[in-house]
Amino acid sequence: MTGQIQVFINGEPREVPAGLGVASLLAHLGMRADRVAIERNLEILPRSAWATTAVQAGDRFEIVH
Repeated sequence: MTGQIQVFINGEPREVPAGLGVASLLAHLGMRADRVAIERNLEILPRSAWATTAVQAGDRFEIVH
């Protein structure tokens, strides 16, 4: 999959590459994975699920660092 999708990060719309996983999203944003907590679509996302959870268009993330 190529192109860009829109997601919301801490309430702000952002264009990110399509096909990212949550762990890759953090790297794309330049955030250190060992220093954040993530909520996706109003649910806490366990760190163990970051590598296998695909970022979808319209996802809403709250990232606390």
